[in-house]
Amino acid sequence: MGVQGLTGFVEERGAFFTELRVRDTKLVIDGSSLYHRLCFASAADFRRGGDYGPFAAAVRDFFGSLRACRVAPFVVLDGGRDADDRKLPTLQDRAAERLRAAHGLSRGEGGCLLPLLTREAFVQALARLGVPFVQCFAEADREIAGLANRWGCPVLSLDSDFYVFDLVAGYCPLSHFQWQSVCAGEGPQGCYVPARCFSAERFCGQFRPLRKSLLPLFAAMNGNDYTGLAALEAFFSGARLAGRGGKHARLQGLLSWLARFEQPREAVAHVLTYLKKHQREQVGELLCASMEDYTPSEVKLEDFFHKGRYECEAARKADLPQWVLDALAKGKLAPFISDALILRSTFLHVQVENMQRPSAHSTALPIRRVIYGLLLKVPHNTEATSPSKQTSELPVVCEFGRLQKTLKKTCVQAASPPADFCDGHVSLDKLMEMPMTCRQMLLLETLGVNMSFLESIPSHLQLPVAVTCYWIRCSEPTVTLQQLKALLLMVVSGELHRITNDPDTTVLCAEDDSTAYKEFLKWKEKKLQNKDFDLDAAHSFCQWQCCLQMGLYLNQLLCTPLSEPDLSSRLYNGTLVHRLYQELKSTPSVENLFSLSPKIAQLYQVLLNTVES
Repeated sequence: MGVQGLTGFVEERGAFFTELRVRDTKLVIDGSSLYHRLCFASAADFRRGGDYGPFAAAVRDFFGSLRACRVAPFVVLDGGRDADDRKLPTLQDRAAERLRAAHGLSRGEGGCLLPLLTREAFVQALARLGVPFVQCFAEADREIAGLANRWGCPVLSLDSDFYVFDLVAGYCPLSHFQWQSVCAGEGPQGCYVPARCFSAERFCGQFRPLRKSLLPLFAAMNGNDYTGLAALEAFFSGARLAGRGGKHARLQGLLSWLARFEQPREAVAHVLTYLKKHQREQVGELLCASMEDYTPSEVKLEDFFHKGRYECEAARKADLPQWVLDALAKGKLAPFISDALILRSTFLHVQVENMQRPSAHSTALPIRRVIYGLLLKVPHNTEATSPSKQTSELPVVCEFGRLQKTLKKTCVQAASPPADFCDGHVSLDKLMEMPMTCRQMLLLETLGVNMSFLESIPSHLQLPVAVTCYWIRCSEPTVTLQQLKALLLMVVSGELHRITNDPDTTVLCAEDDSTAYKEFLKWKEKKLQNKDFDLDAAHSFCQWQCCLQMGLYLNQLLCTPLSEPDLSSRLYNGTLVHRLYQELKSTPSVENLFSLSPKIAQLYQVLLNTVES
């Protein structure tokens, strides 16, 4: 959510904030805002698919600062789209904006684009750090506001909707939360994070004064993620609020106009008099519904944090198996899953890829079809059923993805499970009760890999290796040997980093590992200065990330028959894999980069042999 132009209006004036020392308190954090903020702050390069290691380090440092100030964080993440899908037009607009940004980056222009697996890396980092978090069933704003008010603590976000919510302890914008500049403090109270807190009282006092209860109507009329009512232009013209006077003149004029009224209902009635009679009922209903979006939710998120129980009306109405609801709340299933399950509609986020080729996500289509089949209870294939009848019975999911440089909706049929998958009887509510060997078989069969090939691979790398085998088999154009070797060298470099830097690792770090890591860092420092960019190679690595994302989702849906790989341990580093690829083309001996560590050199050879076989 977000109110058009409000952040700029508030920031320009500055007088609406109070200084705040954040310490010894609970803090309710908007997870989506936080991972966007940390990702964009930690990333030096948005063209090469993301560097999840530095991002995970930024997440760790952020929560380290809070811990030093005795701040208890509670992270609340958005879930899937609402069942009524009111926000769909806004989401389509944002997807089109991301597509334009990706196209610009692919041509060497500036800009920012969230790497594909940022959300997954963030959730993994939270779990690893032991930070309490919940994934709401749908949009999180109302539940964030409700929890913060019941606990009497601030909200930390970068969403301008929180200027509108009536928050007991206020809203701290992340842009004014100086977690990297923790102050020592004076006396026994100790250190604190310097921050600024928005004061709704000061804001409303600027407008004769405006009653806080009218702020939700202001947001609805000005335009947010749910309303962009063209019919209201008649009101703005008639009330003379659409004139000149700077970029925020209309916003300021609307606030001053609303200050004349005691109650929102009175103001709405007055607005409707400017509209044509046949528009009034519908516009009135839309305005009232939009105002409700700023009522703090009564969903008791504290029950989840204290007892592990998440209950809300929307989840009850969805009538999903309890294990699915629990997995969604714990972030063990992605919002992509609930969107496919409830709305039969998903968004495939674009990356910096070759816009003249089919979307990088097309490579992972067979995996998605299996996911849809499991979610939507597709009947298994039988010889007695004719192919035409089978096709007509298969459910369809609408995917919003890239077609060249435009956003396009494509209808995709779910896949039938193989007849030998648990005798063809697949039921979502019983999925987690199926034997692990059965679930593992379906995962590996989808990826085209036999478990016997993976037995020599460390368990946490088995899924990425299986995905890599799938990527080589299904990618178009064909993956080159240099691209494969670059990817595997990148993976083992992450392993070397983990062994030498992670105190929790079960593998002891030998002296030759430390020596190899130091030499690798010297090589990287020297070679990463080169900024050459190969768009076709970028497209291929984008395809790998798409396959890994859907491999992760299928593995999660099947209750992790393979260990989940840790994205935060540098499993994917876009800057590095591109550099390795460029070097391998001109200097094949780069393949021996880790020869000083027999352990890592052997791991690389095992991975290469497994994938090539």
